[in-house]
Amino acid sequence: MTPSDAGATSEGADLLPVATPARTRAAVAELLRPQRPLVMAAFAVMVGATAIGLLVQPLLGRIVDLAAGRASADAFTTTAVLLVAVAVAQGVSSGFGLSLLSRLGETTLARLRERFVERALGLPLERVEKAGAGDLTARVTADVSLIAEAVRGALPELARSLLTIVLTLGAMALLDWRFLLAALLAVPVQAATARWYVSRAVPLYAEQRAAGSAQQQQLLDTVAGSSTVRAFRLEREHADRVGERSWSLAALRMRGVQLVLGFYSRLHIAEYIGLTAVLVTGYWTVRQGSASIGTATAAALYFHSLFAPVNAALVLLDDAQSATASLARLVGVTDQAPPPGPARPVEAGPIEVTVRALSHAYRPGHPVLHDIDLTIHHGERVALVGASGAGKTTLARLVAGIQPPASGTVLVGGVPPTELGPVTARRTVALITQETHVFAGPLADDLRLAAPDATNDELRSALDRVDALAWAEALPDGLDTVVGDGGHRLSGDRTQALALARLILADPPLVILDEATAEAGSAGARALEKAVARAVDGRTALIVAHRLSQAAAADRIVVMDAGRIVETGTHDELRAADGPYAALWQAWSDSRDTGT
Repeated sequence: MTPSDAGATSEGADLLPVATPARTRAAVAELLRPQRPLVMAAFAVMVGATAIGLLVQPLLGRIVDLAAGRASADAFTTTAVLLVAVAVAQGVSSGFGLSLLSRLGETTLARLRERFVERALGLPLERVEKAGAGDLTARVTADVSLIAEAVRGALPELARSLLTIVLTLGAMALLDWRFLLAALLAVPVQAATARWYVSRAVPLYAEQRAAGSAQQQQLLDTVAGSSTVRAFRLEREHADRVGERSWSLAALRMRGVQLVLGFYSRLHIAEYIGLTAVLVTGYWTVRQGSASIGTATAAALYFHSLFAPVNAALVLLDDAQSATASLARLVGVTDQAPPPGPARPVEAGPIEVTVRALSHAYRPGHPVLHDIDLTIHHGERVALVGASGAGKTTLARLVAGIQPPASGTVLVGGVPPTELGPVTARRTVALITQETHVFAGPLADDLRLAAPDATNDELRSALDRVDALAWAEALPDGLDTVVGDGGHRLSGDRTQALALARLILADPPLVILDEATAEAGSAGARALEKAVARAVDGRTALIVAHRLSQAAAADRIVVMDAGRIVETGTHDELRAADGPYAALWQAWSDSRDTGT
């Protein structure tokens, strides 16, 4: 068991882990530790502001005593002026204290976000794929938003309410200890209510978060595969699945509503018990002559003023529990071990890929690769071909270091690719698949993701090498045109050309293309294949070929079937051998001739 496993649990068989309550509290303490001076300053100012506000009730009690004693108008004026001064002082100090709390919360939230993104980007891709995009998406959107709302609204108000409760009870004790005892009669009911609520709310909100992830994953799967769903007439089945996930989430939320209603009904009982006890105590102490009417009035006002902070604290407890559940999901990711550093540097000089006795299975007992032996020399372009399910993509992923092999060895420049470390891996290996993402923002910024210091001339040179400069400069604002979500939409072949331009800018010695031209239509396929040839020129390249015309241009072709290499050689050699490749070539050529 790893350290992160010890402090986390799993929401499901494949979902990303969730931190335990103890680990979540420890993570918050770690985030706050560097900001200890700010924490102390915010606490001190809020205590002072609350203490100033507690002067209102004694001053109002003083007015009652003055009225009962038929005091002069001047005495009333002095007390009224003091009330105004208290209100101004409390307002100023409360505003300053809340600003310090907000700065503390926003800084902590920013550090949590940075750590979350850092760890999320470092998660093994296979782990993310098993969890599903919906789980990670829900954490980075819904959970982060919920925590942000709590930091900006609920948590400052909760802190102020708790301070008010504690200091008000202290003020009641200063008036007369018997008023404090009377007020504390409500505490057992309130404590039992809070315990009853928390014991049910924490697992319920965690269950709601997991159900929300499952719903989002189902929606993503249905929308992303809509064309397949329609092709196989599965609309009703997928609609039922979405409906089932949605109703499951709705049922959990209705349980939450019922929980809150029960929570409030118990609070009202506590308020009635406490206020009755304070009023009875005030009546008794005044009759005994041990307290004035003003003191009894101040005590009653103190207890009545507790209604708002107590209710606010317990209501905000609802938001706090929900935010805590979301925070546990984020900490579950931030606690994942960071990507390991490189075990040893890559050998200097040309990059060569060596695969020996490689076997792999995603599930035990279901191997997808069997005893693969392959060497790719520096500067050699090797194309992988074969039917769907032959193991081409799995082999490409293992060479790229996406995951370690189940058995056997993969070496890139003499080092296992999984041990390169993130920085060395980015400089050594580039993987381009058919699922290329266009990041929202100016086109130039998108290109500079591969080379942050690249000049505009270097960007144009990279685009020119993949025949993309003409259309890029023809965009409304040229390289400054905003692309991606909310911006100019790029077609499939242009998106792939953009990825190839990034590849040129990154300039890695090893390139792996996994059907990188598959999304291009037939009209742009030939142009894109020429762009691929220019982009990989001078580099070691492993190409999972979607079109056999791309394989024909490679230096060597490796034919795979059922997870094994069944043929290897040049295009002409394999055609002459009249084996599996020749059959694939004949079938592909016939499909082109018939226009299918």
